[in-house]
Amino acid sequence: MTATTGDVWLPFPAAEVPGLPASFRYRHWDGEEEFPADPADCVFYVTPYMKSAEVTARPLAAMGAVEVVQTLTAGIDHVRGALGGLRPGVRLCNAAGVHTASTAELALTLVLASLRGIPAMVRGQDLEEWRGGFYDALADKSVLIVGYGSIGSAVEDRLVPFECGPVARVARTARTTARGPVHALAELPRLLPYADVVILCTPLTEDTRGLVGTGFLSRMKDGALLVNVARGPVVDTNSLLAELESGRLRAALDVTDPEPLPAGHPLWHAPNVLITPHVGGSSTAFEPRAKRLLARQLTRFAQGEPVEHTVLTTG
Repeated sequence: MTATTGDVWLPFPAAEVPGLPASFRYRHWDGEEEFPADPADCVFYVTPYMKSAEVTARPLAAMGAVEVVQTLTAGIDHVRGALGGLRPGVRLCNAAGVHTASTAELALTLVLASLRGIPAMVRGQDLEEWRGGFYDALADKSVLIVGYGSIGSAVEDRLVPFECGPVARVARTARTTARGPVHALAELPRLLPYADVVILCTPLTEDTRGLVGTGFLSRMKDGALLVNVARGPVVDTNSLLAELESGRLRAALDVTDPEPLPAGHPLWHAPNVLITPHVGGSSTAFEPRAKRLLARQLTRFAQGEPVEHTVLTTG
């Protein structure tokens, strides 16, 4: 059964989202203390963007009529734990594709900035020091992409013009693509020693939590670069710190564990690490793509058609 009336909670004012169907009552809520209406009347809940799991979950327990929970992130780890109280049949949808271009763009930025020593050059500029030298290029480097969904594939698209070396791909299950094979996670121990750059794009699941621990890191070649645009808990922070402090590996992290990274945490000042504050999807590309997704999803919902990007159904 699909509702054609009822409340829809949006993190944007409805007037700013072109193409919404007229049959719903739209309520604007982006995590504020006060709810815009009774959660019991909500049939389609679009979760606040970049808010904590606690904020996101707060109205869910009272949403007895909700049929779709739509995140504006590709990851759903901040919502999954709050779904247990919902009735069977509620669909959880992610925002696959909304952040793809922006996150892939940042992944490549982190790779290039780290290899070419840009952070040290910026510090040199602050001190009026001319820090010349010989730096790594991406050209001819071998790359391993861990997590080959839409973001991992988009990362490879952007690697092509840089004339890098062989690209290996790893995902939860093995398959074949136009660009070559995608290996299963079990193949990581064999593939890691050959990669100059390892880029993490995988979702956070029970299989990937702590995936990058002592064993994973010890198999990476000396001087290799680890780039994380996935989720912080995919990497065991203490294991990574040990490798960074030894000088054996380099890292560029858009996500950390804990996050936000607190002042005084040793990761801030570890050698050979570049940290950005979880901004992979937070770019000018986000809002127009998110609004187009919501208009499509709500139009399909109003017309009784299956919504897209359903990652699980309660029950």
